Amino acid sequence: MPIMTTATAPLPAPAPVWARRAAHAIALCAVPSGLWRIAMASGVHVGYSDQVLRDVFDIPGWGIAYVVGLTVLAELAALFPLLLVSDRWRPLRPRILAPLAWTASGVLVVVALWQLVVAFTVESQTYMSSGTAQTVWGFAFAPLFAIPALMTAVTWSYTKRHRARGQA
Repeated sequence: MPIMTTATAPLPAPAPVWARRAAHAIALCAVPSGLWRIAMASGVHVGYSDQVLRDVFDIPGWGIAYVVGLTVLAELAALFPLLLVSDRWRPLRPRILAPLAWTASGVLVVVALWQLVVAFTVESQTYMSSGTAQTVWGFAFAPLFAIPALMTAVTWSYTKRHRARGQA
């Protein structure tokens, strides 16, 4: 029986089309909330009064760096699942990437549940100036709640493909 090295090991099967689409959907789900945050940092009226922007979010001021930084970080994190369906670029070995992806999926589920709690608390709703602003905010942030399920599906597909590779 020949010894298999990483150079001679068979490549895993390509990611299924549904997994590729789910990974791309994750990247797109983060865009509306990111645009909303960038608008807020740019001074566009997103439903907060000028006083709330100054006192609560420190905009203008350091709050702009925080909001823009949060947006960039969220967008980069939303691109992570593309690593799980890529056939060309593999920066980490499957033994490292699979547990990292499962951990990310678990964290996303917890964060989504926590955000539901925060979204429906009285304090988070009192800052918005109108029902229209809350509706726009809801539409901008609603796609984020699809990410945990999509990430779990993409992670499951990745694990399944690489487990099959290890058994080959």
